[in-house]
Amino acid sequence: MPRRLGAALAAGLYRPLTGDEARVAYWVRHVRNGVVLTEVSAFAVVGYVLLTDSPGRHHAGILALVGLVVVACPAILLLPLPAMMCDRRGPTLFYLWSLATAVVVIVGTRLDGGPSSPLDALLLLTLTYMANAYSPYGVVAMGSLMTLGYFVFVELPGLTTSGMFFLAVMVAFTMICAMSSANSWAVHARQVMLIRTQEILASTDPLTGIPNRRAFLDRVSAAVDTAWARPTAVCLVDLDGFKAVNDAGGHAAGDAMLTAVGGALGAVVRETDTVARLGGDEFAVLAEVSVSFSGKMLAERLREAVATVGRRSAVTASVGVAEVEPGDDVVDLMHRVDAAMYRSKSAGGNRVTSLAR
Repeated sequence: MPRRLGAALAAGLYRPLTGDEARVAYWVRHVRNGVVLTEVSAFAVVGYVLLTDSPGRHHAGILALVGLVVVACPAILLLPLPAMMCDRRGPTLFYLWSLATAVVVIVGTRLDGGPSSPLDALLLLTLTYMANAYSPYGVVAMGSLMTLGYFVFVELPGLTTSGMFFLAVMVAFTMICAMSSANSWAVHARQVMLIRTQEILASTDPLTGIPNRRAFLDRVSAAVDTAWARPTAVCLVDLDGFKAVNDAGGHAAGDAMLTAVGGALGAVVRETDTVARLGGDEFAVLAEVSVSFSGKMLAERLREAVATVGRRSAVTASVGVAEVEPGDDVVDLMHRVDAAMYRSKSAGGNRVTSLAR
């Protein structure tokens, strides 16, 4: 049980900040804005210490703290921020930044007279800014630490009305920031889900549920880039006799046949290979091959699979095949496969033709 609790707490505190480049850029901007905000706040404190009649007037300790902040904070920008936002270093940066800021503010507040000092308002500013980066768990954790630190190091040993009021405000403000954080992360999660759903719909054939032309060409392009390490072959499968199915049974029968063919082709290849519908009654397959299992052997299996599923309707397949070679141009490669398929079609169909570059 303690181990599960610790794992759940760690997952809550270290929720991933990003999963794409746009989100990385957002967090990097957030850090830069935080540095600017910190510098502005530091100079505001300098003005307060030098120009107001307060217990901290011209206080050397407060000015030293401010000087440390002014010099050290911009060093954050020297860190590899884009890389850090992609792993646990991102949340860790924000947590440490918050803690360091809270320590400086609490010490400065103590030096400026304790609960009567307005410097404690910087704790609220810090929590507001950091709440954008924290999960709700993180907001509650950091808000609690700030509140506890203020109570122990500023309010004790005596208790003042103004100090107790500020503690109550900190507790309430922490809860508000936690709710805001929860809403923000929920909205982000819905946006990510919506984007991914749109991407899936944009790359999926609505009838058969397999990848469409766009997704297939993207994967062929990736296969060309890795052809030197992972030999692959492209097969173009065009159905013979499909028009007769539509004429005899209508579009419903044709749709059923296309779905069945897509399933039959998928059963022949591995899960890591790709079966796509390019349009109409034309399918394509991208699959890894080897010395012992060539692209032509794969194409024969595809042809047999179509012949089996289309036996009752006299549907067969004309298949063209070409193995992907390093340096291939995707357009030229697809033209080569297309030409091979048309040779099969011209020769009477239900056969395989292979073309090399």
